[in-house]
Order: sequence, then structure tokens, then C-alpha cells
Amino acid sequence: MKKTIFTGAAVAITTPFNLDGTINYEGLADNIDYQIDNGTDAIVICGTTGESSTMTDAEHRECIKFAVEHTNHRIPVIAGTGSNDTRYAIELSVEAEKLGVDGLLLVTPYYNKTTQAGLIDHFTIIANSVKTPIILYNIPGRTGMNIAVETLEKLGHHKNIVAVKEASGNISYTAQVAAACGDLLDIYSGNDDMIVPIMSLGGKGVISVLSNILPKETHEICQLCLDNNFKAAGEMQIKYLELINALFCEVNPIPVKEAMNQLGMAAGACRMPLAKMGGENVARLIAAMRKAGMPVSVVD
Repeated sequence: MKKTIFTGAAVAITTPFNLDGTINYEGLADNIDYQIDNGTDAIVICGTTGESSTMTDAEHRECIKFAVEHTNHRIPVIAGTGSNDTRYAIELSVEAEKLGVDGLLLVTPYYNKTTQAGLIDHFTIIANSVKTPIILYNIPGRTGMNIAVETLEKLGHHKNIVAVKEASGNISYTAQVAAACGDLLDIYSGNDDMIVPIMSLGGKGVISVLSNILPKETHEICQLCLDNNFKAAGEMQIKYLELINALFCEVNPIPVKEAMNQLGMAAGACRMPLAKMGGENVARLIAAMRKAGMPVSVVD
């Protein structure tokens, strides 16, 4: 059996920006410490929620370096190094490995996409270039393509490919992956509203947006599942469902950064083309946060 990178709740951490649009590293340090202090099991840096798609190459590398150094082995750090350019994904993955990450998160190629045979070649050549364990990222809603179950099974035989972040929203598909891949791949939920269903099928945890603002509670949902107390975990999942839905009422990470700003956390604005959150949705988000018992003070 392959080594599991983490169990429980990993935060898909946001990248805070200063008013001039530069990365707020002091704020990122505070956010990493807040996550660790509140039970988060791993940090995922430079993922979708971290707005890696609008980072320069230098920013991407520096952000990974900073997260590794500041976390300082307290919990695992997983770096998003996927790309629709195989050569660049290799280059970035090799660099992240040199920087000392504990895992790599590789999204399926987007826009140009590929075939299932192309996916196998793409992920295999990246995995052959590093020794760091890899989590594949299946999110067809953003990339326009799905990793077939048979493709995951084939990729699961590679020693460096150890897990999949499953964000298709299709629980039947996830069950098929669990049945086909067995001990070949760990499964992590990529959706906060499906933590309990996916973990009930043997999933090891979640890579979470919700954890940015409720790290302790997201960890607890996962821990209850790991303790086989799915009744209590399900009750928590339902308790926070309205907030989870509000966090995705606009394109991620627009709502979660708004929520963080409302809580006085370091977040700042999203980089264009992501726009400021609409007023009606801000009101919806604040209402959901208050219902969840969060101390919101309205920020204009």
C-alpha cells in the first residue's frame, strides 16, 4: 500500500493580496498559523482557491517556497503544480520538490484538454520526473474534461501517483473510482458539501475551501468520519451546508475571500478577471455566516 499524504481536512488556502495587488506574505503567514492552530491537517498552496492561474511564474515559486518554510514541517504542504502545458508542469513540479513540498496537486489539462490516452501520458511523464507523491485533481466543471475510471486505475499503478481529489460532484462516479482503484489511490473530496458521502465510501478527507474560515469544524467533520461516527459527521455537514453553498454562490474564491475580509482575516481582493462580489450575494453570505455562529462585522 502507498503512503498516505494526509488524512482529514486540508485547506485550499487563499492567497492574500495587498492593495497594490502584490502577495501579502505577512497575511499568508498569519493564515497558515491560524490553520495549524485550529487543527487543519495539511496546507494546499497555489491551487484554484489560491488564484495560481493569475500568478506570475516567480510568484508561484516564491509562494510555494514561503509556505514550505513558514509551515516548517508542522503539517504537510501540498503544492499545485498542474498545467495544460506538460513541459511547464514538469518544470514546476521539479522545482516544488526541490523546495521541500510533501505532495503535488496536478489538475487535468484545461482549454486544450486531451484524450484519456493523453491524460495517461501527461500524468505519467510528470510522475516520472519527481519522487514526491502526487494527487490528481479531477474537476470537469473547470477543465471541461473528466478522468475516466479506467484511466485512474491505470495511473494508480504508478508508484508516485497516490491519490485523487474528486470534484466532479458525481457520487456514483466516486463509488466507481473507490471500487476500481482500491488501495491504488486515496480519495479526497474536492467539494465541501460532499465530505461525508465521499468519506463514507472510504475517502481519506477533503481539500477544503470552507477550512479557510472554519478550520476546526471542517477537521472535526473529517475526524468524525475517520472515527466511523458518520451520524454526527452528517449532522455537522448539514449544519454548515447553507454556508458551504453561500461560499460557492459566485466563482471560487470570490466568496471565501469576502468571508475572510468580513472576519478581519488577511485576504484582500481577487485578481482580475475575478470581480468584486455582488451585493445580494454578500448579504446571503453574511446571513449564512451569522447563522453558523461566526462573528461578522460588515465590511464595505
